[in-house]
Amino acid sequence: MPRRPLLAAVATLSTLTLLTACNGSPEAGRPNTTPTSTTPTAPATPTAPSTAAWTTEEQAAITAAKSRYVAARAAIDTALNNPPAASKEKLLEAGTGGKWLVQVLTDVQFNLERGWYSNGRVTVEGVTVASVKLKADQPEVRLNACLDTSKISLRYEATHKPVPGIPANGNRHKVQAQMVYTALTGQSKKMWFLIDEKDLGSC
Repeated sequence: MPRRPLLAAVATLSTLTLLTACNGSPEAGRPNTTPTSTTPTAPATPTAPSTAAWTTEEQAAITAAKSRYVAARAAIDTALNNPPAASKEKLLEAGTGGKWLVQVLTDVQFNLERGWYSNGRVTVEGVTVASVKLKADQPEVRLNACLDTSKISLRYEATHKPVPGIPANGNRHKVQAQMVYTALTGQSKKMWFLIDEKDLGSC
C-alpha cells in the first residue's frame, strides 16, 4: 500500500525573516551621442536583476539539511519495513525528531500490533529549498520534495501477503519537510533533525 506521508502538528518555532542575498540591478540605457540626429533615441531595455543567491553559511546549512533529510527518510523506511526491530534511538540517530518522531513511532506500533509491515521504500526526488532561517536558537531549513511511494505495500508478517482493503491515495506526494539544527536533550553536539513533514498534494 502506498504510504500516505505522515502529518504532524505545526512545530512551535518562531517565524523568522527569510535570509537571502540579492545581487545586481537593472542597467539604464545609454543616451545617443550622434550629434546630427533629430529623432530621440529610446533607452536600451533594462536587464533583469540577478536572482537571489544563498550565502556561504546558508548553502552549507542547506547541504547538511538535505543530507540528513534523506538519511531520516531512509531510517523511517527501515523502521516500517521491520517494526519489531525499530527503536526511538535508531530514528533519532538518523535525524528523525520532534513530533514527526512521535508520529513515526505511532505508525510502527500500529503495524506491530496487527502483525503488519511495510514492504518497499520511499524514493525521495526533486528536493528544493523553500526557506532558510538561520538567526534563531534552532536554525531552520524547509525543503520541498516529491515522495514516490509506488513501490510500497502493506503486508502480513506471518505470510508476507498484501493486507487487503487498504485504500490507495496516490503514488507521488509533494511534501514540505521542516528541518531544525539542534542538540538532543543532555547533549551538546548539534545536528539537523526532521521534525515535521506536511503533505502538499500530488507531484
